Amino acid sequence: LLFKVLDASTLSFGTRVRWFAICFVAGILCSFLGTALLWLPKGIKLFAVFYTLGNIAALASTCFLMGPVKQLKAMFDPKRLIATIVMLVNILF
Repeated sequence: LLFKVLDASTLSFGTRVRWFAICFVAGILCSFLGTALLWLPKGIKLFAVFYTLGNIAALASTCFLMGPVKQLKAMFDPKRLIATIVMLVNILF
């Protein structure tokens, strides 16, 4: 049951593409907003928050196309494992 809920194929193709676009655009906007806020006083903290949110939204957008289980399998493939670990560590810290 859990895999059925997490599988992207339970959503229609149109719904998956729509949510992909929404998350991807939100991710880009957050990243640009974080970069723009970098020049304000205390802008480093705002940059960190918005840039992290942008990366998470962009990463979530591909979950709608591939499905979370398939994406996690692809991310933790031995060829991509180091890149995935570096990305997740940088998002967390």
